[in-house]
Amino acid sequence: MTIVEEIESTKQLSASVRLVAERLAQVIRGKQEVIDHLVMAVIAGGSILLEDVPGVGKTTLAKTLAAAVELEFQRVQCTPDLLPADIFGFSVLHPQEGVFQFRPGPIFCNLLLVDEINRASPRTQSALLEAMAEGQVTVEGVRHPLRPPFMVIATQNPTGSRGTFPLPESQLDRFLFQLSVGYPDPSSELEMLLASTSSKVVSAAAALSREELLAVQREVERVSIEPRVGKYMVSVVGLTRSDARLRVGVSPRGSLMLARAAQASAYMAGRSYVLPDDVQRVAPLVLAHRIVPARTSDAHPAVLRSLVQELVLRVEVPV
Repeated sequence: MTIVEEIESTKQLSASVRLVAERLAQVIRGKQEVIDHLVMAVIAGGSILLEDVPGVGKTTLAKTLAAAVELEFQRVQCTPDLLPADIFGFSVLHPQEGVFQFRPGPIFCNLLLVDEINRASPRTQSALLEAMAEGQVTVEGVRHPLRPPFMVIATQNPTGSRGTFPLPESQLDRFLFQLSVGYPDPSSELEMLLASTSSKVVSAAAALSREELLAVQREVERVSIEPRVGKYMVSVVGLTRSDARLRVGVSPRGSLMLARAAQASAYMAGRSYVLPDDVQRVAPLVLAHRIVPARTSDAHPAVLRSLVQELVLRVEVPV
């Protein structure tokens, strides 16, 4: 491929990524910022934790994303009695042949929606760590690779705490973003109501294929980060480890995910290099759920995002 052909291919892929966001906006009204962050996580190859009250469109958002990018979609509804085998699969004995045959579970897909993950037991929650971190699962001592791209969108309800198991820090650290959809504005809600009553509910058409998404993810990895911008990110992360209001700061894995999210932000802006603006844009989404405040009263996601934003503004921006 010549340089001209490569540039033209990059432009077409960038246009397709923007088209994915437009298709999502046709179904999820009034949530452009959430949609942009969702698409950003997809092209960065990261998983997302959606924390919000029921009925604001978390499941619809995941299904629409899978349709817009032609991803194989599976959904798991978490309950306290859900076992890892219900997600990964299990081996079944065939008496005639005398052998065990593995039957894959719903995790063998491209986009797995884990609904109300905090209602699953800690055993089941921790079973997802290997899949999210390494792109594979181990069942009965045998490793089974997951076909890329693979991502998890997990949801949890922040209001109902009875019968729930809070996610440990090690599990939260596997998610690239923690997002909140929130309630729609009155005009968007009215538009949804009228569209529903008139039976004109819009469904998203595919704008990007699975192979094209893999190509986009490879291009995101090639977005350059200058040493000055890298030092800026390290300084931001360093403040989370020294601030007296925090008991636990951001780990090196968090630094790597901050860099990847900044690369995705730059790619969506049509640039081949990361600016400090990209770091400032994604830092609260990437870092807030990776820190542990010294006071329990400060553990609300909105409070943590504000704290991260404050720390970002304290670091001198490189020229």
